[in-house]
Amino acid sequence: MYCIHLLHRINQHIHILNQIIFGGITKINLLSVLITLTKNMLSKFPRPSVTIDCVVFGYDGADLSILLINRNEEPYKNFWTIPGGFLHIDETFEAAAQRILQTKTGLAELFLEQLYTFDATDRDPRGRVLSVVYFSLINPLKYNIVAGSTANDIKWFKTSKLPKLGFDHKEIVKTALARLKSKVTYQPMGFELLNTHFTLTELQQLYECILEKEIDKRNFRKKI
Repeated sequence: MYCIHLLHRINQHIHILNQIIFGGITKINLLSVLITLTKNMLSKFPRPSVTIDCVVFGYDGADLSILLINRNEEPYKNFWTIPGGFLHIDETFEAAAQRILQTKTGLAELFLEQLYTFDATDRDPRGRVLSVVYFSLINPLKYNIVAGSTANDIKWFKTSKLPKLGFDHKEIVKTALARLKSKVTYQPMGFELLNTHFTLTELQQLYECILEKEIDKRNFRKKI
């Protein structure tokens, strides 16, 4: 089969060369033909779908939470999931993430960081679907959330009391939590979650909430 396919391609290229040599094809037409050939070659390869999923963490001064939506369509109808949707052919990953958050949660222009790409072959019952995941950390008290048309409900859940999640979102949330915990150990963060004027004690409480452990006060102040 490979040899037959290769011979077919060679014949196509010979036909193009004959047209160039003996006339009948312009440079513009040649470019168009080459683009068509390239597209035909790409079409021979199976193409998985790509979704963009977003883990939005919230800290309200007391608890660390995650924003979830309750799906009103299959698969996983009536399950809670993180906000997500399919990538459009003409947009970047981050542009898709911002679009999905705005249409499905009402959140706009969040600072997003790419987390990971989840590629298990059986992660979506609809077929071969890759998930590129972003995460963000915000103060829920500063934002209004609105459920989109594909959701029954939208709600903040404490990270310690999450419901059963659809797809592989339990694994995604676990990975995002691990990244968040790792990040606070080497990079100062969370200032935007607190009031304009805050104490070091309040900042330490935020870190302890994320890390789920107490921090020595003196060591924390030296680090900050």
